[in-house]
Amino acid sequence: MPNLTLAITEELHEKMKKHSEIKWSEVARRTIEQKVTDLELLDRIAHKSRLTKKDAKDIASIISKDALRELEKP
Repeated sequence: MPNLTLAITEELHEKMKKHSEIKWSEVARRTIEQKVTDLELLDRIAHKSRLTKKDAKDIASIISKDALRELEKP
């Protein structure tokens, strides 16, 4: 099985050490696995889509503007 090495901050490492009962490599593996699964689903959806990249950018822009307006409401 391939290995993956990653760098974390000293602060995060100290916090992780306080929970030595946790198998951090397993947490990382599952998180990466879930992200890959999510990306595969997005790829399948995008592959079937008739939207162009410009369409997607336009939609994202509209959503961002609407979200910003909601956040600015009192």
